[in-house]
Amino acid sequence: MANNLFKSLFSDSESDNQDEYYDEQTPVSQSDNKVVSMNSIRQRSSKIALYEPRLYADVKQIADQLLNDRAVIVNFSQMDSKVASRIVDFLNGTVFAISGDIKRIGKEIFLCTPKNFEVSGNLSDNLKNDTDKI
Repeated sequence: MANNLFKSLFSDSESDNQDEYYDEQTPVSQSDNKVVSMNSIRQRSSKIALYEPRLYADVKQIADQLLNDRAVIVNFSQMDSKVASRIVDFLNGTVFAISGDIKRIGKEIFLCTPKNFEVSGNLSDNLKNDTDKI
């Protein structure tokens, strides 16, 4: 086959050599198939992890979940507000790097999503008023 390919590149009669070249090609095997099952995509991207960090070091586990295409709900009610603010800053950088998003869904609760998640809907007026006070 390589010999015929070489001849086809350097011969004058292109049509004869092209026919030989294309006739000798092997069919594409099933392993070269580029079709991906939609079910496998849904299974991989439909997990949501829940975290209640107590230390700044817990942010690594949260970021790892985001890097593995999992959404994360983070509840900061068990930690100091200054440390929580540092974690939120870190998570803002993480979701920016992966084209994701971070939303406040409660007084001390945040939803971080990778790019393959879409968040829809509105918060109730009471919840919005509570988060505006912080």
